[in-house]
Amino acid sequence: MEDNTRGSAFGVEPERGAVVQDRSGTTEMTVDSIHDSLKSRLGDLAPDFELRHKAELAFEIERLKRERDAVILAHNYMEPALFHSVPDFKGDSLDLSRKAATTDKDVIVFCGVRFMAETAKILSPEKTVLLPAEKAGCSLAESITAEDVRALRARYPGVPVVAYVNTYADVKAEVDVCCTSSNAAAVVDSLGAETVIFLPDEYLARNVARETGKHIVFPSLDDPSGGSSTEIDVQMIGWRGRCEVHEKFQVEDIENVRRQFPDVVILAHPECSPEVVEASDYSGSTNAMIRHVEETEAPRYLLLTECAMGDNIAAANPDKEMLRLCSVRCPHMNEITLEDTLAALREMRYRIEVPEEIRVRAARSLQRMIEIG
Repeated sequence: MEDNTRGSAFGVEPERGAVVQDRSGTTEMTVDSIHDSLKSRLGDLAPDFELRHKAELAFEIERLKRERDAVILAHNYMEPALFHSVPDFKGDSLDLSRKAATTDKDVIVFCGVRFMAETAKILSPEKTVLLPAEKAGCSLAESITAEDVRALRARYPGVPVVAYVNTYADVKAEVDVCCTSSNAAAVVDSLGAETVIFLPDEYLARNVARETGKHIVFPSLDDPSGGSSTEIDVQMIGWRGRCEVHEKFQVEDIENVRRQFPDVVILAHPECSPEVVEASDYSGSTNAMIRHVEETEAPRYLLLTECAMGDNIAAANPDKEMLRLCSVRCPHMNEITLEDTLAALREMRYRIEVPEEIRVRAARSLQRMIEIG
């Protein structure tokens, strides 16, 4: 089948005057009303003709959502035109995991990366889960395998294993509990264990170790001299995975910004290095950063995270001055667009499947994460 999903709404322009109900079912939407909403938020980011095109795509997506009995979940890193138009729920991994577990819709369209869509399928196996991009990977998820986890368990028998939610289903199936950046320290504390294995994000692990007062090491599985957990005096065992976006931020970047804007408030994601987190004014999950901007008053803000989120926060908070100095876009999140989301609903693609034996075990670690909150 020819892929004509980019650059047009499949050659079908919505009938003039056509309407759909909004997600509450109480208000009618038209292409014009969607366009006006996008323009009010994104008029400084995109030309009007592009916003008109995006509005046509969003209108068709809204129509198909109702036809397919679908719900759209969108991570905070989605492109602004998508983020501010079609999602029923927006948020970070933990927030969206909860929504995936409770939705009554038949179809879940997950506008995020693959591990997030897998999480939705794990928690809602009876639902059809669609990922709008065929790949949409993640450098963290791809930094560790289920075999690696089994090898760590063999090296450190009896030590509980925590996996950041940014992992694939087969890895989640091998661990005791998952966590997100917002509840990582709480998850580690909840175990009440002297030693914990924390995977796979090196920087998040270092930040959690500092927060919980634990000494951390990063052993190599290739080192034959490595011993069991009883032979080492450590409280946390980490893994050297990194987010390819957040590892790019450096303390020098913060120093340069502060020289030009000494009154700026800098917010860093916990996937940044401990040095960057320490040099920043605030560190938290994407949802926590959003709340911090909404609930505080500062001359200006700078977010050290995926740059689309900075645009999304700026669009949602026009009264706050956001420095747009971040230019680090996640190439995987960038695979998800309104065009791809429309194609997913039109063609019911790309379906996420998780083998049942893996899903059942992964669900246990995710449910424990959700219960901790």
